[in-house]
Amino acid sequence: MADVVQYRLERMVNELDDFERRGLFTRREIAEIVKQRRKYEYRLKRPSPLKQDYLAYIEYETQLDLLRRLRKKSVARELKEKGNMKMKQYHSDFAGVTRIVEIFRLAVTRFKGDIDLWFRYLEFCRLKRNGRMKKVLAQVIRFHPKVPGVWIYAAAWEFDHNLNVPAARALMQSGLRVCPTSEDLWVEYLRMELTYLNKLKARKVALGEDEGTLVHDTRLADEKEWREENKDLFMSLKDEEENNEGANVENEGLKMKVDLFRQQGLSVLETIYSAAVKALPSSFSLRKRLFEILEATDLAHSEEKREEMLNDMKRDFSTEPEYWDWLAKLEIVGPKSTQGMSEQKIVLSQVQKTIQVYEEALNIVPSAMMFNLYAKFLMGIIAPPEQENQNSLLPSHTVNYTSRLLMVYEKAEKMGYITEDLACQHISFYLQLGQLDEARKLAEKLCSGKLSDSAQLWLLRVSIEIRCITKDSSSPSKADLQSIFQLLTKVLPKVSISKAESLWLMALKFFANQKRFFDKLIEISLASLARDGGSENGFSLSSAIVNFVLQKDGVQHAREMYKQFLALPHPGLAIYKNCIELESNLSSVGDKDGIVNARKLYESALATYGQNVSLWQDFYSMEAKMGTSETATAVHWRARKTLKDSTALIAPLNL
Repeated sequence: MADVVQYRLERMVNELDDFERRGLFTRREIAEIVKQRRKYEYRLKRPSPLKQDYLAYIEYETQLDLLRRLRKKSVARELKEKGNMKMKQYHSDFAGVTRIVEIFRLAVTRFKGDIDLWFRYLEFCRLKRNGRMKKVLAQVIRFHPKVPGVWIYAAAWEFDHNLNVPAARALMQSGLRVCPTSEDLWVEYLRMELTYLNKLKARKVALGEDEGTLVHDTRLADEKEWREENKDLFMSLKDEEENNEGANVENEGLKMKVDLFRQQGLSVLETIYSAAVKALPSSFSLRKRLFEILEATDLAHSEEKREEMLNDMKRDFSTEPEYWDWLAKLEIVGPKSTQGMSEQKIVLSQVQKTIQVYEEALNIVPSAMMFNLYAKFLMGIIAPPEQENQNSLLPSHTVNYTSRLLMVYEKAEKMGYITEDLACQHISFYLQLGQLDEARKLAEKLCSGKLSDSAQLWLLRVSIEIRCITKDSSSPSKADLQSIFQLLTKVLPKVSISKAESLWLMALKFFANQKRFFDKLIEISLASLARDGGSENGFSLSSAIVNFVLQKDGVQHAREMYKQFLALPHPGLAIYKNCIELESNLSSVGDKDGIVNARKLYESALATYGQNVSLWQDFYSMEAKMGTSETATAVHWRARKTLKDSTALIAPLNL
C-alpha cells in the first residue's frame, strides 16, 4: 500500500515544482499539501474505504484548486503591472481538475449504486467542461437505467448544452421505454418538445418571418381586449388604412405560420398525453401536471383540448375527493371572462362557481375528507391569510359564507361523516364567532356521541366549561369545580395517556391549588399508569405530576410522589430520567441526599434498561462530575461488561 501511495505522490512532483516556480505556493505550503494528500491517499488505499473519505479528498482538492486560481490571478496582475506578458498555461493549471475527476472515478467504481455520488460527478464535469460528460453519462445510464432522473439529466444536457435535439429526444424516448410509469419523464418530455417548438418559433420571429409565441401570456390578451373596447380612442389615418390593406395578404401568411406552430404543438401534446394516460391511467397528479402545461401554452384549439382533458379526468377520478378539490380551486385560478365586471364581482363569481363544484362533489362523493376540504375552502374565504387579502370579500358576503360553513358542518354530522377534526373545527368556529353558548352546547352534544373517546374534543369541552365558569368570577365555586372534575373523570380513565397529554396538563394546572381534587387526579393517574405503563420518551404524566408537586409542596413531597410512581409496574424510562435530574440538581446545590438518591435511581433504572447506552453514559458523567475517579471507573467497567455493543459507549466518553 505504501509503495502505491508513494508512486502516486511522485507523479505530482511536476505540478508541485510548477507551484513553487510560479510563486503560487511557498515551500512550507507545498510540504503541507504533500502531507494532506498522503493522508487522503492512505485513506483511499484502506481495505474498505468509506464514501466520506472520497468526498473529503474531493473537497480538499476543490478548495486547493480555488486557492490556486486566486493566487494565479494575483501573480498575473503583478506581472501585468511590471509590463510582462500574460502567464502561459502550465501543467499545474489542469492537474487539480484531472485529480478530482480521477477521485470521482474511483469513488463511483467502488460505490456504483450511490446515485447521489454519480450526480455529484456529473455536476462537476458539467461545471468544469472537461470533456468527460458523455462518457460519465453513458456509465450512469448503464448502471442506473431505472432512475428517471438520470434520463432527464442526460436529455437536458444534450438539449441545453449541445443543442442536440434529436439526441435529447432519443434519450427521453429510451427512458420512457425503460421507465414507462415515471410521471417526471412524461412531463419533462412534453416540456422539452414544446420548448423546442417555441425556440423554432422565436427564431422565425427574430428573422421577421413570424410573430407571437407559444407561451400563454394573459397580459397580451388583456391588452388586445382593452384596445378592442376602446378603439374609438385611437385615430385612424388614411395612409395607415391604405398600408393596412396592402399588408393584409402578408398578415394572412403570418397567421397561417402561427397557426402551423400552434397546430404542431397541439399534435405533440395530444400524442404524449394519450401515451402517458395509457401508461399511467390511475395517476391523477400526472393529469394535473399535463393540464398545467396546456394552460401555460398557447396552442391551436386549446379550449377544446382543455375540455377534453377535464372530461377525461371527471370520467376517471370522479370518485376521488382530491379531484373535486382541484377542480373547485381551478375555478379560482383558471382563465375567466372579466369583460365589464369589477374586481369584487369577479371574485364573487369565481367563489360562487367554486362552491357549486364542492356542492356537486358532496352529492357524488360524500365523505369526511370531502367535507373537510369544503370547510377548509370556506374558512379561507371567510378569514383569508394576510398574504391573500386581495381575494377578501365584503362583510355582507362574508356573513353568507359563514352560515354556509355552519351548514356544511351540520350536514357532515347529519350524514354521519363527522370526524374528530371536523368536530373540533365546528366548535372552534363558534368560538371565533364569539358564540360561547352555542359552542358549549355543541361540545356537550358531540362528546356524548360516537366521538366520546376523543381527547381533543374533550379538551375543547373542558376549556369551554372553564371559560364559562370563570367569565364572571375569577374564583369558581365548589359546585363549578365539582362539575369540571366530573367531566374529567368521564374521559381521563378511558383515554390513553399519550393521547390525553394536553387534557392532563390542563387538569393539573387548573386543580393545582385544590388539594382535594388534585389528590383525586393523582389517584386516577396511578390507575391509568398501572394500566398503560409509563413513557419511554415523549410525554410522561408521572414526571409532570412530580414537577407540579415539587413547585407546590417542596422537595420532600416530590420524593414521596415519585416513589409511588416508581413502585408501579413498568414506570417508564422518562420518570427515571426526570427524577435523576431532580436529585442531581439538588446535589449540585448542596443536598447531601441528592447524589445517594440519584445513584439508587440509576441502579433501579439499569435493572430494567441495562442495554440503554445513553443511560450508562449519563451515569458515568454524573460520577465523573460529582463522584470520584474510582466510582466513575467502576461505572464504566460495569457498562462494558453489561452492554452487548460497548463500542458506542467508548467514543462519547473519550476514554
